[in-house]
Amino acid sequence: MKSHHDIFNASIAFTPATFTLAGIPGLEAEHIWISIPFCLIYIIIFLGNGIILHIIRIDPALHQPMYSFLAMLAFVELGVSASTMPTVLGIFLCGINEISFGGCLFQMFSMHSFTIMESGVLLTMSVDRFVAIYSPLRYTTILTIPRIIGMGVIIALRSVVLMFPLLFLLKGLPFCGHNTLTHSYCLHSDLIKLPCGDTRPNSILGLFVITSTFGLDSLLIVVSYMLILHTVLGIASGAGQWKALNTCVSHICAVLVYYVPMISLSLLHRFGGHLPPLLQTVMANAYLFFPPVVNPIVYSMKTKEIRNSIVRTLPRKRHEVSRQIIP
Repeated sequence: MKSHHDIFNASIAFTPATFTLAGIPGLEAEHIWISIPFCLIYIIIFLGNGIILHIIRIDPALHQPMYSFLAMLAFVELGVSASTMPTVLGIFLCGINEISFGGCLFQMFSMHSFTIMESGVLLTMSVDRFVAIYSPLRYTTILTIPRIIGMGVIIALRSVVLMFPLLFLLKGLPFCGHNTLTHSYCLHSDLIKLPCGDTRPNSILGLFVITSTFGLDSLLIVVSYMLILHTVLGIASGAGQWKALNTCVSHICAVLVYYVPMISLSLLHRFGGHLPPLLQTVMANAYLFFPPVVNPIVYSMKTKEIRNSIVRTLPRKRHEVSRQIIP
């Protein structure tokens, strides 16, 4: 027999037509000015990662396994940014802080899927560095194009397969009036706070997804670098050791700029309940925006082949544009 509380909840349970998104707490009046740095961030992300993808596509010297994985990283970072851009710019530029129920679920699905893909790509990049150092003569015969494509497909399928159940579990939950989120985009951890039904399956599955992706990937990355370090220490010359380690610097930076904000945000959510909401908002934005901004800059500066390709390509493009403008 249902209790009075259960009957009351059932009578008011509904699926909200829209969710209300938050901008930056306490700075609502300044949103139009805050939109300027967000616009610049998106320009840097799309320009930087777009340049990386373009030069890898057109430069035959970059048609190697390492740069194929870098292209995957640039692509998924564009995917993460494209997932958040409509609502972030909608709030700060246009003052539109509502998103439909279906649109919110789609944004959550795409954003988390691309984030999981990014973790998988960082893992494959660590495997790539190990193969290149452990067996340089067989590097291109081990990491062939079909194998690289297969790894990319597995990474994408893993993300989609793990995220689909969360999507359908959330869609089936009853909501009881509260439909305000705490970020400028739809996060699963934010959405499961709203339903009045049993969210334990969502929490358990969410924990499994985190453990089997970010947890496992980070562990395997550490193992890869332990094997790399063991291999490097076996190289006779100090110059050879330094040269081998130097090829890993950009990837180590990419791993740090991805996992450090993620771990910081997790600790903040777990232990920082007494901290101001503004700090949590800043950390959440750093987690999403820091890697796609920094990685193209790091790879352009630290990877000689990428830097040389950009230097060769840009003057040629300017010359082609000048010829089109001035016949």
